[in-house]
Amino acid sequence: MYSFNGNKIITTSGGGMLASDDEALIERARFLSQQARDPYIHYEHSEIGYNCRMSNILAAIGRGQLRVLDERVKRKREIFNYYKNALADISGIEFMPEPEWSRSNRWLTVVLITPEKFGADREEVRLALEAENIEARPVWKPMHLRTFNLFFRLKRIGQSAKRPGTIFRTYGVNMA
Repeated sequence: MYSFNGNKIITTSGGGMLASDDEALIERARFLSQQARDPYIHYEHSEIGYNCRMSNILAAIGRGQLRVLDERVKRKREIFNYYKNALADISGIEFMPEPEWSRSNRWLTVVLITPEKFGADREEVRLALEAENIEARPVWKPMHLRTFNLFFRLKRIGQSAKRPGTIFRTYGVNMA
């Protein structure tokens, strides 16, 4: 899975891409990404889906950035190495490792702080950097550790819109 959010090394202002050699998985993802709409003339959904399709214009913007991807990765890796070398001798500072089987684009430089060795915790470091007008932020909580109750709220809100209706066209109508 690739993310093209606005803060990524290649951006389409949002969205992403799923790559797989599992055709069934791709078809399932395509179904869910197109609102999980069942194949009926009326809009019927047997499960919760999403509207995750990327527009052709945004895809073209992302594709155009492929020309400079190698340069961007090179620069991000240079920045990572600069930090790593500058902070190499400081106890309690570690950097996210790069497994032998991969090559990180280093779009973020993540520093892991061991407070007992370093003498300050992550938040103290962040606030000290902020005081010097240096941007730093905590790494976000992994998705599997988050609590979601969105679907329960949607069910309650959706109850008010359950009267059947019919949609009439509002384009290409000859009113002469």
